[in-house]
Parts: sequence; structure tokens; C-alpha cells
Amino acid sequence: MDLSTIPLFSAVLDGLAGLVETIGTLLEPVTGSWAPLLAIVVLTALVRLILLPVGISQVRAERTRRRLAPELAALRRRYAGRPEALNRALIEFYQAHRTSPVAGCLPLLAQAPVLSAVYALFVHQEVAGHANQLLSAVVGGVPLGANLFHLIGTTVTAIWPFLVVLLLLGCAIELSRRATLAWNAAPAGTEESNPSAQAGALAVIVRWLPFVSVGFAAIVPFAAAVYLATSALWTVAERAVLRRMLRGGLAPGM
Repeated sequence: MDLSTIPLFSAVLDGLAGLVETIGTLLEPVTGSWAPLLAIVVLTALVRLILLPVGISQVRAERTRRRLAPELAALRRRYAGRPEALNRALIEFYQAHRTSPVAGCLPLLAQAPVLSAVYALFVHQEVAGHANQLLSAVVGGVPLGANLFHLIGTTVTAIWPFLVVLLLLGCAIELSRRATLAWNAAPAGTEESNPSAQAGALAVIVRWLPFVSVGFAAIVPFAAAVYLATSALWTVAERAVLRRMLRGGLAPGM
């Protein structure tokens, strides 16, 4: 079922479309034909700013996992080969520390509906029963409603903005991966001494799976690709700032 046909969801999309058009109109005297694209960037940044408390919760959960990692590793060694005893010990452990193994997932789930609604605006050709004017705009020679495959066979001049956005998305994914690895580096004594071949294969999958987003961005409208890249870059910057604040003991509520 297309959620955009639900009256409430449709009204939300219509309101977002109006907001993007207003932002574009305000930016046009300064940015010219690039105003529709920059309006998407501004809307994405505004939404992510509103969701900043969710980002803080995610960093708080990361900190908790990092702090508890040595104790969890010790528990797993102590109850190795005794899965039922380990499960009981883990339940007691998480209860004692007032956390859970899914604590880091909850903030992601909380922001998913909002980000999905914003994304939906950039993939629907119709909004609230009328044409989505946002997707009819052309920026840098690329229609915001076209995907990369629509542009195959055109000139490099007409395709380069899309390629730049995909490159930015890929760079954001890689920067996020490296920053997360550095932040969540396993403390001494918690590494697995003899990783299995299966674990090694899983590590390879985990290493490259996020880049599927780049391929996905190539098949959605250019407007949606811009949204995905902007949101990914925001995540990199947000996490860097919050983690730095956390190290200095300045992060709100931490």
C-alpha cells in the first residue's frame, strides 16, 4: 500500500513540499537555479537539527556499550559453553546497569518515521493529488525527478551533479565507518583471539554492506539522492561533535 495515499501522511508530505518550495523561493535570489537543490539540503539539515536529541541518545548508548565491553567479555569467558547460564547472567548484568543490548537501536527506530516521511517527499511524483513540483525542477542540468540511469547517454555536463552527490554519499559512509571503528575500538582483553572463518566472512560483508546505499541512491530520483547524501554527511559531523563533547564532558545530558 502506498502510504502517500493516507490522508494524514499525504497532508504531511504536502506541508513538507510547501516548505521546500518556500525555502527555494527565499534562496533563489542568491543561489539562482541551484535553489531547489539547496532547499532540499536546508530541509534535511532542519529535520536533523530537530532530531538532535535522538543523536545524543545514540552517542550515549555507544558510550555505555564501550564502558561495559570489558565486563561483557569477562562474562562470556566465564560462561563459555553454558549458553543458558550466560543468558541469565547477561539479563542480570543489563538490569544492574539499567540498559539493554538494543539500547542503541531504539534512537534509530525513533527517528525512522520522520526521516522516512522526508525521503518519501523526494520519490513521489504526486503529492496530495497534485504533481510534485519539486521533482520537475532542473538543477545543474539534472532534473530532480530523474535517476542516474535516466541520464545514461547524456553528456558529462548533464550528469556530473549526480555523480558528485554519489561520491559525497560514499565518502560520508566511509568516514562514518572509520569514525565508528575508532570510537568503538575494543578495549584490551576483549578482542576475539581466534576469529573463525565465518566471523571473517561476516566482517567483509559488514565492511561493504553500507555502500549498497550508493547503488540505491543511483536508482532513486536525484532529489532523494541529495537528501541521502546530506543526511549522511550530517551524521558524520554530528557524531564527531557529540563524541568530542563527550570526551570533554560537555555533551548535554551525559
